[in-house]
Amino acid sequence: MEIKNLKPENVWRNFYALTQIPRPSGHTEQVANFLVDFAKEHGAEAWIDEAGNVIMRKGATPGMENRAGAILQAHMDMVPQKVKESTHDFVKDPIETYVDGEWVRAKGTTLGSDDGMGVAAAMAVIEDESVAHGPLEVLITKDEETGMYGAFGLKAGELQGKYLLNLDSETEGEITIGCAGGLDVVCELEYEPVAVPEGLQAYKIAMKGLRGGHSGLEINEGRANANKLMARLLYAAFGTELVEELASWHGGNMRNAIPRDGEAVVLCKAEKAEELAKLVADCKTLYNKEYSEVEGGNIELTIEPAEMPKEIVPQEIAENLVDAVMAAHDGVLRMIPTIPEIVETSSNLAIIAIGEGKASVQILARSSVDSMKLWLCNQLRACFSMAGMKVSFEGAYSGWQPNTKSPLVAAMSDVYEQLYGSRPLVQVCHAGLECGIIGVNYPEMDMASFGPTLRSPHTPDERCYIPSVGKFYDFVVAILKNIPEK
Repeated sequence: MEIKNLKPENVWRNFYALTQIPRPSGHTEQVANFLVDFAKEHGAEAWIDEAGNVIMRKGATPGMENRAGAILQAHMDMVPQKVKESTHDFVKDPIETYVDGEWVRAKGTTLGSDDGMGVAAAMAVIEDESVAHGPLEVLITKDEETGMYGAFGLKAGELQGKYLLNLDSETEGEITIGCAGGLDVVCELEYEPVAVPEGLQAYKIAMKGLRGGHSGLEINEGRANANKLMARLLYAAFGTELVEELASWHGGNMRNAIPRDGEAVVLCKAEKAEELAKLVADCKTLYNKEYSEVEGGNIELTIEPAEMPKEIVPQEIAENLVDAVMAAHDGVLRMIPTIPEIVETSSNLAIIAIGEGKASVQILARSSVDSMKLWLCNQLRACFSMAGMKVSFEGAYSGWQPNTKSPLVAAMSDVYEQLYGSRPLVQVCHAGLECGIIGVNYPEMDMASFGPTLRSPHTPDERCYIPSVGKFYDFVVAILKNIPEK
């Protein structure tokens, strides 16, 4: 079955249309124009603001003119992750989807349900004349996944609504009212490459098969980080003098995704090649044993001859970099003391790029407590500074502080109980949501986040639970019908 024939048909048809438009972060012009044309075709006012966000506006339906304005908010970009074997080009190719029992998945890539399902639901509301609503706006932001640039660029006064419904949460039956803030730790070093010594052989060590995952939602699951595992191997190889030199090291490609793969080109003496191969094999066995319950024995670690590089990293710098990655914090630092099931502070050692005279390490730190976030970032700064790297903090965004007395959340909880016979779970989350950023320019706006059930976003295992989509959309429609009067 094609996904555009699933129920509710209006949501899935729109989501299918989004899968046909390449929209990785940084390449959203095509989908933005598509959304503006779609809105105008269905009688809504629509434009692209200075930040690249799409804003739609539609008048109240008959009898609903006295309601306060509501805003449906989602983001148009998706995380471009794929399995190593995939030839998919996220800038050119549509996403290939398929139905797997009660789930929708993509073939070897991320699905884009984060946050394509939120966009599709907003589109369905815009086109459905039977949906009762007061004055309605839709805000579809740009480049949420790489730095929330669209939300940061949204100007005060651009929106008129009082209640904002963020459609970017990932478990149906939950309402999110707060989230962590984040800060990128960027470590950089330029070095003068040196010539390759004689009498050495080059080998490529490659790692793949890890689950990866969302560095906010799944950081507490103990999933393996490919960069940290490669650092362990290289640390052992240098320490036992099996490896003489490092030519390059690359791992991870998204700041907010737990890295799933990586590779390093190293040089060793011919007589040490067999022993190095044994170390690689032993590490593969060890890693799969250590992470058997989480990674399922799927970690692949290989070594093979490589083309001899023209130049290498100076040995002292190479060893310092390996030491720093070994020592750097990664994963959960602390849970929220008053809500011990929710992560408070964490880091994701996301991207390593070493070679051709440059070394870069990128880490995303998150915390719902600003002082803890700064403490963690300063730990990381101290660690990589000792390796001679220049460390800067970039892309800071505030957490979204929960309003436990929100009239919107109270109304949403009542509506959910009327629809489904139980109260929704009201919670805070560790993932980054745009509500905190939007709230800086709209401090009086009442906000809540919810969505259908998604699993493993930011990985090629991303999937959307089909039965949750209808419940999610019916909830959206019912909330709009029950928005309070002005």
